[in-house]
Amino acid sequence: MLKIAVPAMALAMVSITPAIALEVTKSVMVQASPEAVWKTVGGFCGIGDWHPVIEKCVLSKKDGKEERTLSLKGGGTIVEQEQSRNDKKMDYTYTILSGPLPVEDYRSTIMVEKDGSGSKVTWTGSFKAKGASDDKAKEAIAGVYDAGLKGIAAKAK
Repeated sequence: MLKIAVPAMALAMVSITPAIALEVTKSVMVQASPEAVWKTVGGFCGIGDWHPVIEKCVLSKKDGKEERTLSLKGGGTIVEQEQSRNDKKMDYTYTILSGPLPVEDYRSTIMVEKDGSGSKVTWTGSFKAKGASDDKAKEAIAGVYDAGLKGIAAKAK
C-alpha cells in the first residue's frame, strides 16, 4: 500500500505546483541621449510610433490606469495596462490583459539609462507559457522585444 501511496502523493504535488515564471530580457545601445531615447519611447501609446508590428494604438482609462489596445499588422489585438511609470527614472511597467501571444501572467518593463556617450534601452518581461512550450513562448516574446528595440534605435538617431 505504501508503494502506491508515495508515487500518487508525488504526482499530486507536481500537479498543484505553480508553473515557474519565464523571463526574457533584451537590450539595445542607442547613440542618443537618454532623454532623446525616452522621448522616442514616448507615452504608453508611443509603441505605435516605433514598433513595426503595431498598426494602431488606442489609449483608454480603466480603474484609473491607462490601457492601450494594439491593432497588429496582419490582424490580431493585444490589450495592455500600464502598472507604473516614472518619467524621471525613464521606465514603465505594464501587463497584458488579452491577446494572441502564447503567454499569461505577463508583466514587462521598458527602461532607458545612460551608457557611455549614449543610452541603453532594456525591455524585460516575466510570464508563463500558455498553449505553447516554454521555449516557444520565450521565442515569441524575444521576437517582440528585438523588433521593438530595433524600432526605437532607428527612430532615436
